[in-house]
Amino acid sequence: MSILQTATTSFKVQLFEAVHNFGPTSPNTFKIALYTSNASLGYATTAYTTSNEVSSSGTGYTAGGQVLTISPSPSSGNNVLGIPTAFISFLNATWLNASFTCRAALIYNYSVAGYPSVAVLDFGADKVANGDTFTINFPTADANNAIVRIS
Repeated sequence: MSILQTATTSFKVQLFEAVHNFGPTSPNTFKIALYTSNASLGYATTAYTTSNEVSSSGTGYTAGGQVLTISPSPSSGNNVLGIPTAFISFLNATWLNASFTCRAALIYNYSVAGYPSVAVLDFGADKVANGDTFTINFPTADANNAIVRIS
C-alpha cells in the first residue's frame, strides 16, 4: 500500500463548491482518523474509510477518530516570500491510554454526507503507543506553517 501526505484533490475541488465550512459561524465538524501502514491514502482519497484504520478494540482509539478543534478561524498573512496566504489549523489531537501502531492520519469533514476527505498526514514511519498518550502536534497556525494554506 502507499501513503502520500497531501491535501486531497477532491478537497481542492470542494473548496470551489463551498462544501467545507471552516468559518467561525457554524463551522463543519472535522475529524481525524488513524491508519496502519497497510492503508492506501493520497491525492485520490475522496472520503473517510474504515479500510486499514487502527483497531478500536480496547486500544484507546475509537473508530472514526476524534473531533478536531479549528484554531485559529480562517486567517491570512504574508508567507516568507511575501505572498498573501489564507490558512487554518487545528489544536493538537490527543489519545489517552493509547496502545496501537499507526502510520498515517486522515482529516475529513464529519458534517457532510459521505465524510469527504481534507488531507492525508504521513508520519514517515510507524508510530507506536504502548498504554501512553499519543499526540498529533499540528504546526504553528501561520502563513508559512498551518496545516491548510492557500497561496
